[in-house]
Amino acid sequence: MVIWVDADACPAAIKEILFKAAERTKTQTNLLANHPLRVPPSKFIRFTQVSSGFDIADDEIVKRVNAADLVITQDIPLAKEVIDKGAIALSPRGELFTKENIGARLNMRDFYDTMRASGVQTSGPAPLSASDKQQFANQLDKYLRQHKR
Repeated sequence: MVIWVDADACPAAIKEILFKAAERTKTQTNLLANHPLRVPPSKFIRFTQVSSGFDIADDEIVKRVNAADLVITQDIPLAKEVIDKGAIALSPRGELFTKENIGARLNMRDFYDTMRASGVQTSGPAPLSASDKQQFANQLDKYLRQHKR
C-alpha cells in the first residue's frame, strides 16, 4: 500500500499531516508535481518532479497507482481514474471519493466549467479550515488503520 499525492495543488498543511503520518506508520508516500518541492528527509517520503504540462503529474500517478493505494487529490477526473483502477481517492478537505459519488462530482465540476466558459463568475474554493484539516486527518488515519494491518 502506497500513498500518492497530487502535490501541485496540495496545501502545505495537508502535506505536513501526510509527512507525519508517513513516519508514524512507516507508509511509503510519493509526492508528484511539476515544480520543485521540499520534503523532509525520510525513507518513507519521496518526491518526483515531472515535466511541465497539462495533467503530466496526474497521468504519472494513474500509471503508477495500484489497487488499494491511496491518492490525495482535489482533481475530480484524476480521482475517477484512480477509483477505476481500484485505488482510493481522498481530497485535501477529507472528502472520500467513491464509485458511488464520483459521477455526481464530475457532473458538478463540468457544470461549473460550462458556467465559467460562458462568462459567469464563480467563487473558488473556500480557504482550508481547521475542520477541513481535521476531517482530512481523520479520514487518513481511518484508511491507515484499515490498510496497515
